[in-house]
Amino acid sequence: MADKLFDHQWRTIRVERREHIVEVALARPDARNALNGELMEELTEAAGLLRLRTDVRAVILTGNDSYFSAGADLSASQQRLAQPTLIESRRAVMAGPDMCRAWNEIEAVTIAAIEGYCIGGGAALVISCDFRVMGEGAYLRLPEVPLGMNMSWRSIPKIAALVGPSRAKRFVMFGEAVGTATCLDWGFADEGVAKGEALACARRWADKVAALPPLPIRMTKEAVNAVAHATAHASIYMDRDQYLLATSSQDFREGIAAFREKRPGKFTGA
Repeated sequence: MADKLFDHQWRTIRVERREHIVEVALARPDARNALNGELMEELTEAAGLLRLRTDVRAVILTGNDSYFSAGADLSASQQRLAQPTLIESRRAVMAGPDMCRAWNEIEAVTIAAIEGYCIGGGAALVISCDFRVMGEGAYLRLPEVPLGMNMSWRSIPKIAALVGPSRAKRFVMFGEAVGTATCLDWGFADEGVAKGEALACARRWADKVAALPPLPIRMTKEAVNAVAHATAHASIYMDRDQYLLATSSQDFREGIAAFREKRPGKFTGA
C-alpha cells in the first residue's frame, strides 16, 4: 500500500524514517532554505500527513549543517501582496500561519535541530515545535519590525509563553540575533551543543521520546499546549490584517529599500 508521506516526490524537503522517528529537512539550498510558496506548501502537507499517525512518535525538523532558513522569501511575499483584491491578499498571506499551525498540530513530539541562522519565518516555524536544540553559533532573529512589518504568523503567543512578555517584546521589536547561549537562558532552546551536533542531539531526544509510552506522551503534549496557549487565538487572530496594514505603509517601503541599499531606515509612521 502506498504511503504518500514517504513515496511522494518532494521537491523542497527531504523526508526519512527510522522506526518510529521521522526526519523532515528543508532542502532548498539554492535559496538558503528561504520559505517560498512551494516550500511552505510542502512543509504544510507533510505536517498534515504526520498529524495523526500513530506509528510515528517523534518528528525531527532540520535544515542543513550551515543554516536552518533565511526566512520568508521576500519576493514571494511581495507577489502575494500584489493580489488583485484585498480578500485575495488576505487569503494569500495565510500560507505561513497555516504552515506553523500544521506543525503545531502534529500529535507526535516535534524537535527542531538548528544550525546557523534561523530567521523570520524560519524562527516562527521552529517555535511551533515542542523542543529546539541548537548548535554553537546558531541564532534566531526576527527582522520583520525593523523592515516595517508586524510579526505575524500567529507566533507572538508562542514566543511570550516561552520567554515571557519583556523578552518577547525585545526579541520581536529589535530584530537582533539571539544566539544559542541566550536562547538557552531565555527558554527558546532546550539544549545547546557543539557546532554541527544539533541533528545528532535531536536524534537522542527523539530516541528518548520514542522509548516512552506513546499515549501519555501525546496526552501530556496536548494538555500542556492547551494550558500554555489557551488565549492564543483570541490575542492574535487579527495579525494577518495587521500585516496587510503594515505592508501598505510608507515605512514598509522605506524598510525594504533601506535593507536592499544596506543603510539605516528613516521611518515616519506614515
